[in-house]
Amino acid sequence: MRADVYLTVAEAEQAGIGPQVTAVVIDVLRATSTMVAALAAGAKAIYPAVSSEDALKLAQSLGRDDTLLCGERRGLKVEGYDLGNSPREFTPAVVGGKRLVMSTTNGTRAFQVAQAAQRVLVASFLNLGAAAEALGGSTAVAILCAGRLDLFSLEDAVCAGTLLRRVEQITGQGVETNDAGRAALALASATRVTPSFLAETDAGRALAEIGLEDDLELCAQVDRHGIVPEMYERMIRVTDGAGD
Repeated sequence: MRADVYLTVAEAEQAGIGPQVTAVVIDVLRATSTMVAALAAGAKAIYPAVSSEDALKLAQSLGRDDTLLCGERRGLKVEGYDLGNSPREFTPAVVGGKRLVMSTTNGTRAFQVAQAAQRVLVASFLNLGAAAEALGGSTAVAILCAGRLDLFSLEDAVCAGTLLRRVEQITGQGVETNDAGRAALALASATRVTPSFLAETDAGRALAEIGLEDDLELCAQVDRHGIVPEMYERMIRVTDGAGD
């Protein structure tokens, strides 16, 4: 398997993600963690939107009776939205049976860049093992770290490296990767994933500054869920046969 890592969305955009690869989007704090939590809680599907305007139009076209508008700008819920981007908000009582339109500062843009791929999977620490299993039969993989404002994010790189390591363990073979992938593997080997680790990252500190440090506890839970969300025609849902 060849699995290249892109440490920011801008890097992936410059390289180009083509139809020959399986893409994996990672935004630990917090978009992909929230997507996994929401779908595990019974949400029907998630529609990522890059801009707030696009999100509003999409939600209106889907019908607001069973559609929730979700997302953030600079960590905080967008005014007029139903939910923000805290995975703690996405409980079965709130999102069960609902369609979600989501727009975030970093994560949803990564899905736009990845959309030409053969498959687009959603990964976070919450579903790391399931995501690694889903990649087991792939030959060409591109792992997109959402980063933060087009800059490197340590937590995304560690998640990418841990995912590569899990794939190697599952397949029993080494994974060919690029320099970013080798760096991610080294970071993963040197890091224990805990809320304290996330709290020391730039994104973690930013969340603490706006009173959302409790999100770190949830986002650091490795293998909490056994689902693999996948994007189909710009709609993200759980792949057939996956579940907790």
